[in-house]
Amino acid sequence: MKKVAYIASECVPFIKTGGLADVVGTLPKKFNRNEYDVRVIIPNYMCLPEKFKKNMKYITHFHMDIGWKQQYVGVMYMEYEGVPVYFIDNEYYFNGFNIYGDVKWDIEKFCYFCKAALSILPSIGFRPDIIHCHDWQSGLVPVYLKTLFASNPFYQGIKSIMTIHNLQFQGRWDIKTVQEYSGLPSDLFTPDKLEMNKDASMLKGGLVYADKITTVSNTYAHEIQTPYYGEGLDGLLQARWQSLWGIVNGIDYDIFNPAKDEKIECKYNTRNYKKNKVKNKLALQRELGLPEDENAYMMGIVSRLTDQKGLDLIDHIMNDIMTDGTQLVVLGTGDRRYEEMFKYYQGFHPAKLSANIYFSDELSHKIYAGCDSILVPSRFEPCGLTQLMALKYGSLPIVRETGGLKDTVEPYNEYEGTGTGFSFANYDARELLNTINYSKRIFFDDKPAWQEMMKRAMQKDFSWDQSAKIYEQLYSEI
Repeated sequence: MKKVAYIASECVPFIKTGGLADVVGTLPKKFNRNEYDVRVIIPNYMCLPEKFKKNMKYITHFHMDIGWKQQYVGVMYMEYEGVPVYFIDNEYYFNGFNIYGDVKWDIEKFCYFCKAALSILPSIGFRPDIIHCHDWQSGLVPVYLKTLFASNPFYQGIKSIMTIHNLQFQGRWDIKTVQEYSGLPSDLFTPDKLEMNKDASMLKGGLVYADKITTVSNTYAHEIQTPYYGEGLDGLLQARWQSLWGIVNGIDYDIFNPAKDEKIECKYNTRNYKKNKVKNKLALQRELGLPEDENAYMMGIVSRLTDQKGLDLIDHIMNDIMTDGTQLVVLGTGDRRYEEMFKYYQGFHPAKLSANIYFSDELSHKIYAGCDSILVPSRFEPCGLTQLMALKYGSLPIVRETGGLKDTVEPYNEYEGTGTGFSFANYDARELLNTINYSKRIFFDDKPAWQEMMKRAMQKDFSWDQSAKIYEQLYSEI
């Protein structure tokens, strides 16, 4: 029986701000229970939904040295869908309505969390073979394991894996502060260990000390070894390339599946999609106040509205996109600049553009089911889940060839009759416009080819079961 502990700052269904939570919440359920004992450790935030809090059991508590002070560590527990989940309890650190806030405070909080997550293992009677850490918030776990905890026989021989979900976020602050919060010895804050441009980086510590490193797609694993995508860590990642795996995230086909989705107007599958998918388009147009027209070409954007997502490209060509017969539906929040941009264009093109500047899980399902294509022109995209959902719903993704987008969307080839979407290579507004126009030409002029492509897209398997098989190989190798 292989024992694995997942240590992370978020996990569905308890708390989620991004794709990291989906991985931590879904992947542990996919391993064979007879061969794997996988458990999850996350903070017990005060803002967790009450329905979970009231089902937690108290296990134990103790006090732990962290830096120069002593801190309370409580352990709460519940089993969720067969996976044991431990919640680290400390009101001083995990109060408030948001799980992230002021960077300096987050760094103190997650230094505490990393040490506490390791410290609770003996008291919960679980000695993992592998500790699987996610992003900078658990970056100090591999560091502690090989330094402060190394002399304790309980921890000897435990291996660690560090997964990068997004290299942009690194948990960086000045060395003196991080040393004080973490209690780590000063000789670890050197350029070959935790020091980075005169600061300390918690993620870098994890990448230096972990036995293996993974990231969430194969292409991103190569990209982050270059200066353009490497966020200052490309040299380290090049040096560790033999330990680096790229494993694409999956999506949960129990939730994202047009054949059984209760949130959409009309369910459909690869047998009846030609007549049933369009009913979702008409229902979406009706709900959003757009002209009802089953022959309109309807594009969707479901995204955080940030620079990373390629929205500046869309800004350059918006008036060129909004030609007759085209509709665009936007859902998401983010930078004010992009929120205002979509509202502005909606004022210009009220019959063609619906800007929904909020987030609604229900509306996102309706957009995947109702649109003909989904736009994901990202500057960089470690994995990306939007395009995976779009494929399953037969809404053809239009993507830039980067990271997980390149690994999961096969560009249409009209001569060979292959492909599951459309893609462009350079981060360039004209290239994006040409790709959108090409997709329109196929949509309007070659319906049979478009419908065949929809079917190929819907048949692709990006379920978590596929990813879990590769993680099993990694766990065996380590």
